[in-house]
Amino acid sequence: MIGRLPWRSAALDTAFALAAVALAAWSFWPVYQSGAFITMLVVTLALGGAIGVLGATFRWPSIVVAGVLVLVYLATGVQLAVPSLAAGGGLLPTGPGFVDLVQGTWLSWKQLVTISVPVGSYEALLVPAFILVLLASTITTSTALRSKFPELAGIPPVLVLVAGIAFGSAVTPAPLWQVLTLFALLLVWNIRLRLRRRTAAVRTLREQSGLTVETRRERGSTAVLTATGATVMLAVAAAAGLGATALVPPANDRQVVRTAVEQPFDPRAYPSPLTGFRSYFEPAAASEPMLSVSGLPADGRVRIATLDTYDGVTYSVGTDAVSSASGSFVRLPYRLDQSGTKGASTQLTVTVRGYRGPWVPGTGQLEQIQFYGPHATNLSGAYFYNDVTGTGAVMASLHDGDTYVADSVTPPKLSAAQLAKVDPGSDSVPRPTVIPDELQSTVQKYTAGVTGAGPKLAAALKGLQTDGYLSHGVGTKEPASRSGHGADRITELLTDVPMLGDQEQYAVTAALMARQLGFPARVVMGFVAPADAHGPVTFLGSDASAWIEVQTTTGWVTVDPTPPLRTVPPKQPQQPTEISRPQTNVQPPIDDTPQQNEEPPNAQVDSTNPPAPNPLLETLLAILTVIGWTLLVVALIAAPFLAVIAAKWRRRSLRRSAPSAAERIVGGWREFADAAVDHGYDPPPAATRVEFATTIGGTRASALAQVADRAVFSPLAPSREEADSVWKAVDALRGQLDRRDTRWKRWLAAVSLRSLGYRGRTGERASRR
Repeated sequence: MIGRLPWRSAALDTAFALAAVALAAWSFWPVYQSGAFITMLVVTLALGGAIGVLGATFRWPSIVVAGVLVLVYLATGVQLAVPSLAAGGGLLPTGPGFVDLVQGTWLSWKQLVTISVPVGSYEALLVPAFILVLLASTITTSTALRSKFPELAGIPPVLVLVAGIAFGSAVTPAPLWQVLTLFALLLVWNIRLRLRRRTAAVRTLREQSGLTVETRRERGSTAVLTATGATVMLAVAAAAGLGATALVPPANDRQVVRTAVEQPFDPRAYPSPLTGFRSYFEPAAASEPMLSVSGLPADGRVRIATLDTYDGVTYSVGTDAVSSASGSFVRLPYRLDQSGTKGASTQLTVTVRGYRGPWVPGTGQLEQIQFYGPHATNLSGAYFYNDVTGTGAVMASLHDGDTYVADSVTPPKLSAAQLAKVDPGSDSVPRPTVIPDELQSTVQKYTAGVTGAGPKLAAALKGLQTDGYLSHGVGTKEPASRSGHGADRITELLTDVPMLGDQEQYAVTAALMARQLGFPARVVMGFVAPADAHGPVTFLGSDASAWIEVQTTTGWVTVDPTPPLRTVPPKQPQQPTEISRPQTNVQPPIDDTPQQNEEPPNAQVDSTNPPAPNPLLETLLAILTVIGWTLLVVALIAAPFLAVIAAKWRRRSLRRSAPSAAERIVGGWREFADAAVDHGYDPPPAATRVEFATTIGGTRASALAQVADRAVFSPLAPSREEADSVWKAVDALRGQLDRRDTRWKRWLAAVSLRSLGYRGRTGERASRR
């Protein structure tokens, strides 16, 4: 015996318990996706199951089981949950690993939802899954082997599944097959537990009465009916859930714990790096070394930050809502999978010189970053990354000599002419809230006579480079050029003759033009190496620049809209002098040439007002939605009761259509006895039919019991007419039982489960011996 069960039954229940916990714990796979997680899962299931079995075998009290659980947690936690700090080939704990394990017991939960997934075995982030699996496997096994209600053992696996979903990815949902398989497994297990309890009750009744209470065929029929009803319930619930998802899809993005928790790094708490662009060209900073970089990509660019939000004043990192895709910065685990990003692999080695700020310079989409130097530990723990924009930041300060190595995938760089062959991509970028006044007319001027989004963007950028001149306005020999990139400064850039500005204004103007033409676009600020630079490069302040990234159907590409450096012509007056001319009576000819609408597509910035909703249609849809959800809820609630009614109806049909008249008569008695049990009558132990009829009361019930006894024990076989009359009497007696009760009690009797575990049988087989 193990606990309350024979060893074979206990072994089967233990297998069910561990299989359910394993299936539920697999919901954490999208979070970890590493071999260390699989090792932890397998070993922890074995440990938890062993604790549960030993506790049941030796009848340990709960305080002893809890103590053993804590000892196992401390003894194996480093090897399983903090494998990077284990010694001896991962078999022995270490002091630092033990400290991380203890601290991770309460700190790793928040760390897990503030880091990009998958996390692998990074630091102590396996601790939450280790705790849940160890607790669930121990509690589930102990409950299954020791509790009077072993069905409660299904609760811990369900809680683990819910935790895996809650702590999981904000993009990838839990697989439907996993959820349905877990509930199917728990359903089969509960059916087995119910049949085992019923078998034990029947065995006890047989031992007390010495009579055959149930045949093998009846036992099998009960098992089939129970399994069929449970399967119908599961199928109805699954179909209702799938149908509701298909008919009423979620209106909002997927919400899990990591989307609701406040992220430690808020990009809006820091000024946009583009606002300080002109400061890099001040005499004191222009010749100061900022970064020493080796392994530059082919275009020689290093990004400080990607800016995707424009409010008419500044281009900034992220949107007003930190929880949005571009504004959500999370900690970076050991490595990110960038296999879906098109571009060239780059390994950048950066040493910080005079550069300061929260933004960590890099290139492309980051795969992995490793810090070195005296501040490496602090910088690694304070590093946050946004994979949508490819921007990294630290909450600690960068110092001279700080070094890091970043592996990235750098997107290709396209010229303005090459843009003529591309089409707009479909990524969502925050919509500009303000568009400069002259931008639309300038785009129309540059794209007149051009068709196609790609050719129009190429023409607009070519016009910008042709008409534009470069000046930072800080040197004594440079023409005056105002800094800033607000809507008024962009309007000034487009209306001045000659067009005068620097990379700050041209990048913002180009990004807004691309948005007007239907392309997702964003501004990038960083450093560009001199054209003749080879090998390691030391960037000076004067190497600062800004460019744009445009998304095409093949991905994000880099485009530099900066005009070439050339002599700036004299500035022309804002308004030409008006010359008075004599009036003439000759009217100018009427231009009857039809005007073509050259307004470009405004896919990303839609200024038209949406059509007003139809109040009647909106009201009708709201009513239908309420009705649909109400019917769905009613169907889910009613499904178990309908399954019970259907099982009783099938049982009645099988009894009434039995092959012989004697079996039909006995089936009629059993139908009446089951109805009496559902109405609250309890048969005495080992009672005969007549004794049970006496308990119910009434002469007709006693007469029915005597007819059933005669059909079983009489040597003369009853006729079909007698069987028909018995079933008519059964219907009448059932009606009497209903009339004795209130309507509410009649409903309770209709859905009662008592008769599904009782058959009104006597010891006719024993009497025949």
